[in-house]
Amino acid sequence: MWKSNETDRPIRVLIVGPDLPIVGGQTVQARAIIENFRGDDEVHVDFQPINPTFLPRLQGRKYIRTLVTTFKFITDLLTKIPRYDLIHIFSASYFSFLLSPTPALFVSKLFGKKTILNYRSGEADDHLTRWKTAVPTIRAFDRVVVPSGYLVDVFQRYELNAQAIFNVVDTGRFKFRKRSSLAPVFLSNRNFEPLYNVEATIRAFAVIQSTFPDASLIVAGDGSERANLMDLVSHLDLRKVLFLGSVPPSEMPSVYDRADIYLNSPNLDNMPNSIIEAFASGLAVVSTNAGGIPFIVDHERNGLLVPVGDYEALTREAIRLLTSQELADRLVTQALADCEKYSWKDVRGQWVNLYRDLAERSSIIPETASDRRVAASAEN
Repeated sequence: MWKSNETDRPIRVLIVGPDLPIVGGQTVQARAIIENFRGDDEVHVDFQPINPTFLPRLQGRKYIRTLVTTFKFITDLLTKIPRYDLIHIFSASYFSFLLSPTPALFVSKLFGKKTILNYRSGEADDHLTRWKTAVPTIRAFDRVVVPSGYLVDVFQRYELNAQAIFNVVDTGRFKFRKRSSLAPVFLSNRNFEPLYNVEATIRAFAVIQSTFPDASLIVAGDGSERANLMDLVSHLDLRKVLFLGSVPPSEMPSVYDRADIYLNSPNLDNMPNSIIEAFASGLAVVSTNAGGIPFIVDHERNGLLVPVGDYEALTREAIRLLTSQELADRLVTQALADCEKYSWKDVRGQWVNLYRDLAERSSIIPETASDRRVAASAEN
């Protein structure tokens, strides 16, 4: 058995994933795991960003920057991976899967290291269908972890085994505020990409504002649809729509605190951190039932769900909240209680058990205190 009191040191894990300025669920979760394991007696975690920042003068030169960054990423992997027992690799889909976890997997195998693929894309079904190299590459990992039962089911359709470990949300970072009288202040904070369909949220808000003239919408995010979304707001002659741009995770708690209702209208999704953060902040949640969202939001128990693409249903459910404080209070109370299962206290043990199991199966002999003393003597 691999235990810290038998090896005299923690299991050494290298996490490979995105870092700021990339803003998204992977970045948030990688940072959460690293920060929570800091000082842990059983697991020592370090980080290798897939987007190492250096040579600032290249930042504006897109293709050269990508080439040089990829070279630096692979060089870092070759240098770092030999020093760790396990390699925990974050992944999305499509080209990001090809450019990030695939080289990390190759280098890990080169040094005989055990690997964990932490796959987090709501586009998994399409990715696994269209990219013929995806399934065999995933099979090469020692373990596959996903954040929801939804992705477990998707992977099973391709005869891939995966286990679900929930996202971690530090509810202490978010200020729960009880809204004794729900105000028509709405929040959207998804990236401006077609799959997140922020357009549906804006169209729903247009109908809401025709009934509640004082209604306002806070929109946090950025992406390829930014110009189209701003044009739509102008075309619909909407008032009190505030575009914040991309907001760093550290500033999001204050953004949640400014709103009362969270609107979410993706066409595809997995297990968005933003819904859990809205729960922890006391916002009532209305969302489409895309992908893994029904594994988080249980209709009429802790939030309200509508069909994908149906902005009129999104409108109706939002208005229900504004006209029934009793409904809003009941949903928000249960949502806050559900946050407990996303706490580090609940999630830590699952990661430790997985790391320990892989470490026990590894051929790597753990370094003990005696080994370190022998090495130090040899150096002297």
